Amino acid sequence: MAIKIAPSILSADFARLGEEVRSIDAAGADYIHVDVMDGHFVPNLTIGPLVVKALRPHSKKVFDVHLMISEPEKYIGEFAAAGADIITVHAEVEADLQGLVAQIKAAGKKVGVSIKPKTSAHALKDVIKDLDLVLVMTVEPGFGGQSFMHDQISKIAEVRAMIKKAGREIDLEVDGGISAETAKLVTNAGANVLVAGSAVFKTADYAKNILALRK
Repeated sequence: MAIKIAPSILSADFARLGEEVRSIDAAGADYIHVDVMDGHFVPNLTIGPLVVKALRPHSKKVFDVHLMISEPEKYIGEFAAAGADIITVHAEVEADLQGLVAQIKAAGKKVGVSIKPKTSAHALKDVIKDLDLVLVMTVEPGFGGQSFMHDQISKIAEVRAMIKKAGREIDLEVDGGISAETAKLVTNAGANVLVAGSAVFKTADYAKNILALRK
């Protein structure tokens, strides 16, 4: 399975975000990863649907929108209308997970479910057959630049086995502390989509940085 690179615009220069999206598109990004945080589900505030809508004309690549928010059911429609292609919600939210999956599908979008480091892969068992993407967090969600949690590698392998058993093509995405070194570890465990912030935006040569991850 080909490796896809999803640069997280959380690490981009927010003063010129449209230009940054165009740059990572041209540099070979497969997905544009958008981290949405509400200051409640995670201890940080980032962007909302209006920013996604403003950025949409800057790239035709897949907009991979990760909702780290407490009540995603209130905003799925807005992010769908803004131009998200994949909408990922967390298994840990209080809302009915199967209901959220159905809501995203009804909006005509691909659906993802994310699990935090302390959440078991077992949390996916009732919905995995309906998913297009599973996102395994390899840091605690909320801030960029954290260190990779090596104890999550076995969970990545477990999720890959669940996907194989489901018999569907489902992206297995990993987010947190991804570098050229950790990319090897997670892809060996079964991941095929790598979210990277610092590793892509650390220097001006985005194409070189993306290629290093892909290799």
